[in-house]
Amino acid sequence: MKRLYAIGCCFLLTGSLFAQPTAEMRPVEILISAAASLTNCMDELKSTYMEGHPEVKITANYGSSGSLQQQIEQGAPADIFFSAGIKQMQALQSKGLMLDDTVKNILENKVVLIVPKGGEMLSSLDDLKKASVEKIAVGEPKSVPVGQYTEETFKNLGLTEALQNKLVYAKDVREVLSWVETGNVQAGLVYETDAKISDGVVVCAETPEGSHKKVIYPVGVVKESKAVDEAKAFEEYLFSDEAKAIFKKYGFSVI
Repeated sequence: MKRLYAIGCCFLLTGSLFAQPTAEMRPVEILISAAASLTNCMDELKSTYMEGHPEVKITANYGSSGSLQQQIEQGAPADIFFSAGIKQMQALQSKGLMLDDTVKNILENKVVLIVPKGGEMLSSLDDLKKASVEKIAVGEPKSVPVGQYTEETFKNLGLTEALQNKLVYAKDVREVLSWVETGNVQAGLVYETDAKISDGVVVCAETPEGSHKKVIYPVGVVKESKAVDEAKAFEEYLFSDEAKAIFKKYGFSVI
C-alpha cells in the first residue's frame, strides 16, 4: 500500500517520483537585448531590481544595436530591446515585432573623440587628418549606431575623403574603446558614457552640435516575449527615480 507522508508543507507519495519544483517556485526570466554602451549601468540596474523582485531573474545580451535588431528579426528570444539608436527600433516596429505602446525614448548620449592615455592630444576632429594619426577606430556604420553618427559627422564636416583610409571598423562601441585603450589605434569615436568608465583614454573633443542626429536611446517590449507582464514592469522601473539616478551616475542624460 502506498502511504502519504507530510514533510513540512509538502506531501510525498511513497512509490512515486519525488515532487519537482513547480513553475511558480522558479523566478520568471526576462532577457534584455541591450546596446553595448549600456553594459555597466544595465548590470547595476538588473542587480538592483532583482534585489527587490526575487520572483524575477534578468539576463542581458549586449551587442551593437544593429546586430541585436537582426537577432530579433531572425527569431532569437528577447523580452526587451534597449537600443542606442532610433533607427534600429523603428526597423523592428515596421515589421510588427515590438509592442508599439511600450516603445519610448528614455536616454540621450554624446559622441566624443578619444585618444589613449599618454597619447598625442588632438584639439578637434580636424586634427584626425594629421600624419601622426594613422588609425582611427570607429563603429561599423551598417550595424553600430555610434558608427552611423560618426559617419554622418565626417560627412557633414567634410572629412570623409581625408580619413577613409585611416578608419578601422569595430563590431560595437566597446571594441572601439578597447582598441584605443590598448593603443592599437591613435584615436577613436565613442559615446561620452563609454569614455567616462575608462581610465585608459582621454576625451579630446565632442562632435560639434548639429553634425549628426541626436543620440537617442529607445526601449520597448518585444511582441514575442514570453513574459510580457514582467517585461513591462521592468521597463516601468527604468523610468523610476531610482533608475534615473543610476543612468545619470554613468553619464547618461535622462529624457
